[in-house]
Amino acid sequence: MNLLNEILPWWARWLALTLALLLVFTFGQLRGERIAGEKHIDYVTAQAERSVAIAKAQQVVVTKTQIEYVDRIKTIYVKGDEIEKQIPIYITQADTARFAVNAGFVRVYDAAWTGDDPGPAADSDREPAGISLAQVAETDVFNATACRAWRDIATGLRENYLRLQSVTNQTKQ
Repeated sequence: MNLLNEILPWWARWLALTLALLLVFTFGQLRGERIAGEKHIDYVTAQAERSVAIAKAQQVVVTKTQIEYVDRIKTIYVKGDEIEKQIPIYITQADTARFAVNAGFVRVYDAAWTGDDPGPAADSDREPAGISLAQVAETDVFNATACRAWRDIATGLRENYLRLQSVTNQTKQ
């Protein structure tokens, strides 16, 4: 120890000791940061894997729902077209001649679809509207077909949302 006292002065020994402690502390900090960084990378990787799993599950749900409801809606429109083509079988010219559509009917019908008040009845409402019974039937068939299709679209969107929500919640866990 005396040799060390003679070769290095006290301040140099303290400086060497301080540097050694600082070096040990720095290596410890670097190791701790590396471990924290690895934990963060593991967390981000797990999140990315969950996101990919959710996206794949949602893609399957959307595809199944779309296939199911696109076919349903096509079937509704095809059936509506078939019914529309059969109108001349059920409503003949003789029926149109016997049952005239008056202007009051047209006014009430239009008011029902727009949601407006048809207003007070007038004598002009008793006059023929120039619309055949077959045209009224065609309009009703088309409107019913469109309403049925929109109802199925709304049902499909609701089911799609619920399925997506279910898949997302199951995959998060």
